[in-house]
Amino acid sequence: MTQQKKSSHIVVAPAVKSKQGDTTIYLTFLPGSDLLQIADIRRLQRDKNHALEGFQRQEIRDHVNEIKQYLDEGGMLFPNAIILALEPTIKFEGSRGSPAKEVTVKGSSLGRLHIPVRDPGQRLAWIVDGQQRSLALSKSKNPGLVVPVVAFVTNSIHVQREQFILVNRAKPLPQRLIDELLPETQGVSLPRDLTTRQMPSQLCNALNSHEQSPLKGLIKRSSQASGSGHVVTDTAILDMIRRSLNNPNGALADFKALGDETGDASLMLQTLIDFWSAVRDTFPDAWGKPPSESRLMHSTGIAALGDLMDRIAARATTRKRQREFFATELARIKKDCAWTEGAWKGLDREWDQIQNTPQDVKMLSQALVQLYAQKIKR
Repeated sequence: MTQQKKSSHIVVAPAVKSKQGDTTIYLTFLPGSDLLQIADIRRLQRDKNHALEGFQRQEIRDHVNEIKQYLDEGGMLFPNAIILALEPTIKFEGSRGSPAKEVTVKGSSLGRLHIPVRDPGQRLAWIVDGQQRSLALSKSKNPGLVVPVVAFVTNSIHVQREQFILVNRAKPLPQRLIDELLPETQGVSLPRDLTTRQMPSQLCNALNSHEQSPLKGLIKRSSQASGSGHVVTDTAILDMIRRSLNNPNGALADFKALGDETGDASLMLQTLIDFWSAVRDTFPDAWGKPPSESRLMHSTGIAALGDLMDRIAARATTRKRQREFFATELARIKKDCAWTEGAWKGLDREWDQIQNTPQDVKMLSQALVQLYAQKIKR
């Protein structure tokens, strides 16, 4: 078989070609130094129109340095394959003669894979799994170490994201990163537990970008750089939405399709916009501030208000003028809330003593619901 070689513009490597369903798969071996010459890393970020780009998390320097140290100290065993996605235009040249005849595995063939070396952003390969290992290989004193590579052919970013999520499920991949990627992973098959998380994340995205949403630009997602303006974590919003969807009497549960987690997302979004707009208008002094200055924007406050949303929505007799209804009902408890100063009556807690713990979430949620129940009896 032709040995791996590199020209000034193309890496040519021995490869085995096969298929899984309709997808072409290649198994090859490449020097670690070549990986970042032929493949790009698609970082998770959002463009100026808030559209999601890429899927890879940021470089984890400590992890990269640990792998680099192992390689520099003589570590020569590197059996874990790097997984690449390849453009369909990649060239594969099948072997001729006896080497091809020796293959006994049906559907597989031997040959050479031709991968162009291009500038970043113009490459025909992307790293789906193994970016930290690839970075370490490129920085090590032994960049020529040959490592296994499994590559699949696709031009679909959705398929790349799907494989990225599935490959990393068994690893400590941040849940926030998975949640943000899920709404953009469409037209592919995911396990049910991941599918049920798509709707909450889709609604979270919409709340953070919709022109009419009071939460526009306030929700911090994994793809966004740290900075001013983001005062609510996406985890708090996602948990609030899930609680409402999973509550049989929840404000959002009414819009779920029978038997699954999908449903009328537009009506769910409108309900969320109406309720949180009413919250903003009812408590303007507590709105949009960091959690350290306002427990309304704190994860515990978001969860407790979400539970109150479910209770208030259950009393509505119509969905017309929903925002006005929410505002009228919230006004009943306005004077008794201690979001930015004072103490919560009956809880023996100052406003800033409320913490993000299951106990405090339950305590504040029950306090708001009971307070509201008392007001509507009068």
